[in-house]
Amino acid sequence: MIETDIIIIGAGPVGLFTVFEAGLLKLKCHLIDSLPQAGGQCSEIYPKKPIYDIPGFPSILAGELIANLMEQTAPFKPGFTLGEAALSIIKTEDNKFIVTTVKGTQHIAPIVMIAGGLGVFEPRKPPIANIEAYEDKGIEYIIKDPEIYRNKRCVIAGGGDSALDWSIYLAERKIAKEVILVHRSSSFRGHLDSVQKVIDMTESGAIRLITEAEVTGIGGADSLEFVTVTHQKDGEIKVNADHFIPLFGLKPSLGPIAQWGLEIEKNAIKVNTLDYSTNIPGIYAIGDVNTYENKLKLILCGFHEGTLAVQSAFAHIHPEKKNVLKYTTVNGIQGF
Repeated sequence: MIETDIIIIGAGPVGLFTVFEAGLLKLKCHLIDSLPQAGGQCSEIYPKKPIYDIPGFPSILAGELIANLMEQTAPFKPGFTLGEAALSIIKTEDNKFIVTTVKGTQHIAPIVMIAGGLGVFEPRKPPIANIEAYEDKGIEYIIKDPEIYRNKRCVIAGGGDSALDWSIYLAERKIAKEVILVHRSSSFRGHLDSVQKVIDMTESGAIRLITEAEVTGIGGADSLEFVTVTHQKDGEIKVNADHFIPLFGLKPSLGPIAQWGLEIEKNAIKVNTLDYSTNIPGIYAIGDVNTYENKLKLILCGFHEGTLAVQSAFAHIHPEKKNVLKYTTVNGIQGF
């Protein structure tokens, strides 16, 4: 059982900044996220996408923002349970909450803050009839450990930053024996620098690029052995492969959170804008996962919501104490 002051469900930018604000009040946090690394969409979907509305940064890449937030939270030593979606929540007799993940990891705290962004992310799977039969037998939708592709033949499908970046990574570091990138268009949605690098590596032979094509079939005995690529002009091409990694992004849903007794409206959690509390005392919802009148889905707004929520959480945990706002310019940052 992992015990803390605040359980934060969602390790995206709003959840990470909330760790900082809670730390200023000497409240410890533990974050739970279904993704294998902190950062939410900023890390998983568009790490190289520039963001222009973060105060003090005329432009900052999403991945850099997460790195900065991780550095900012470091003095307060947050705990992380990553790669495990929160499954259930129960209230104890002493008014604490036990949150259990899909893998059975349990956490207990008097406060739960749901900062799940748009919810649990599930991979967008290509429409291949027997694809489930090869999951974990050569088909992966998220790359967690690049080393499993050491000396393997890898087919990556997609046209965004994830597909481009992982193709470059596996080929440039000579991890995979062969990297084949398949994309249904001749143009890419990813960062221009990454697109150019893939083109350069294709010309040098480091990456095999097949555009205007889709992976339409897979096969193998006990595990994946080949994929069938259907080209718009050349028809079907059989490509030998040990791994097929379709990186088509992730689709959000509230997932199990929708069954927790919270008031839901249009796939979001209704909150009181006084402190972003939900209809269950002790549970708050901050960031894109919540809804209220005039809601704006901006990281900036999520930072504000998390800041007010931890002030309310402090009063909930310590009703006998008076919290006097102390400016960091005067008080500094005193970590744990």
